[in-house]
Amino acid sequence: MVGKRAGRGDRSDSPIRAAGVHGADPCPCGSGRTYAQCCEPLHDGAPAPTAQALMRSRYTAFVVGDEDYLFRTWHPRTRPEGPYCHPGTRWTGLTIHETVDGGADDETGIVEFTATYRSGDGRGGVVDDALRERSRFTAPRRAAGSTDAVG
Repeated sequence: MVGKRAGRGDRSDSPIRAAGVHGADPCPCGSGRTYAQCCEPLHDGAPAPTAQALMRSRYTAFVVGDEDYLFRTWHPRTRPEGPYCHPGTRWTGLTIHETVDGGADDETGIVEFTATYRSGDGRGGVVDDALRERSRFTAPRRAAGSTDAVG
């Protein structure tokens, strides 16, 4: 692991800091809170309290390029080979459509969401696109987390 992420001290060599998101900045997940109040603690190793919090933190990990966090929170059965973050892809928004269960005391939860992004089209142009998914999150999401698509 790079930097002193768990100690929340100086993280000048952290890949998250290199991505330009700082604790006082609005969290990329769109929660309305700052990154330090929202997804940063989860990226630093705190357990996700809910399935939606885990989903939001995973989206933010794509935004900031935190491949380690994505690896740790992707169910091994459905996790593709890395890399997970692709140069030239810029994540532009997250909309949560539905959350079923996934509370602090639930073993599973489902979060349906749309993540929008902009990427190159392979011909020198730019394409705006969206990924809509309904994902199941299973315990121990509050420790390492896991996810797989259910539809």
